[in-house]
Amino acid sequence: MKRTAFYNYHQEHGAKFVDFAGWEMPIHYGSIIDEHKQCRESGAVFDVSHMGRVRIAGRHARKLLETLLTRKVSDMDEGQARYSLICNERGGVIDDVLVYRFPDDWLLVVNASNREKVLAHIDVVARQSDYTVKVDDQTESTAMIAVQGPRVMEQIGKFSSTVPTMKNYRFTEKNLMILKMIISRTGYTGEDGVEVMLGAKMAPMAIKLLLKDKGEGVVKPAGLGARDTLRIEAGMPLYGHELDEDTDPLSAGLKFAVALDKDQTEDGPAVPRFVGQDALEKTAADGPPKQLIGLKIEGKRTPRQGCGLQKDGASIGTVTSGCMSPTLGVPIAMAYVKPGSTKEGETVSLALGIEGVPATVCKLPFYKRAR
Repeated sequence: MKRTAFYNYHQEHGAKFVDFAGWEMPIHYGSIIDEHKQCRESGAVFDVSHMGRVRIAGRHARKLLETLLTRKVSDMDEGQARYSLICNERGGVIDDVLVYRFPDDWLLVVNASNREKVLAHIDVVARQSDYTVKVDDQTESTAMIAVQGPRVMEQIGKFSSTVPTMKNYRFTEKNLMILKMIISRTGYTGEDGVEVMLGAKMAPMAIKLLLKDKGEGVVKPAGLGARDTLRIEAGMPLYGHELDEDTDPLSAGLKFAVALDKDQTEDGPAVPRFVGQDALEKTAADGPPKQLIGLKIEGKRTPRQGCGLQKDGASIGTVTSGCMSPTLGVPIAMAYVKPGSTKEGETVSLALGIEGVPATVCKLPFYKRAR
């Protein structure tokens, strides 16, 4: 398995490791629940260096990204990041990504499990469209951490007065002593915070500097276990659970990230149609084939991916993600159901054991931080 530049740091803090997409990653440092609460109440740092970081430059870089991504990028400002999706011709999701706009090139942050697939897809699209681009996979030469929580900006403010004033989905390049890094106001926990990218060789020094709080414990390390429970509470989709190549983004509630009219721009540069646009236009016209909902479950049993969902004895859907919510104190889950088969506040039955377990349909997200 590959190891990130923070491996020694994880060892020093007693991490338990797991294989995640070929990377040896910390699942927790003792307690997923404690790490979850640390993020919600103060601050937590997550090693996300396993995620892919791909630079795209060249004459047709913009056109390539417009062809790849469901959202428009031509209207992005320098220093702006944007959530988008990469789809196949059927409108299924190949990956969900963040795209960053720099003065002379672009950066895609992709899921670890999809990096090779995305790189292959980029190559196919570039060749088919005869685009001249340079694609540089910088995943293993760089590192990335996410620092999330309500007290994170207070901590970051000790090193930079400008980062805490940045808007969401904006980024800046900073030089901190000899450390050059990209800091973005993005994250995957439902909390405020930043994600930081920098050279792998400087990463061990950077994490000690960024987390130096004189023993106050404002920010502590957290593993992928807490990252998952945090994102479920925040109603955020995870590839392989809520998203896959047979699931369209409209079904997943990601309509905001699909610009079906982006090629109809009257002003500015011409924008090509994106891969999967024809299929998604049809899906939008006919209505998505399934709907993502939230569930709060009675008792203490937690449903897992694949658990069946019934109403009045008939099958209506399947659970995609579930956990015992440390914040709410009850089991929660996300599930796909047939459109119109249920509504908010109704009780449905989860196939947990011989008898079904009652669950109440609710809106997503389960948790929303105070602004």
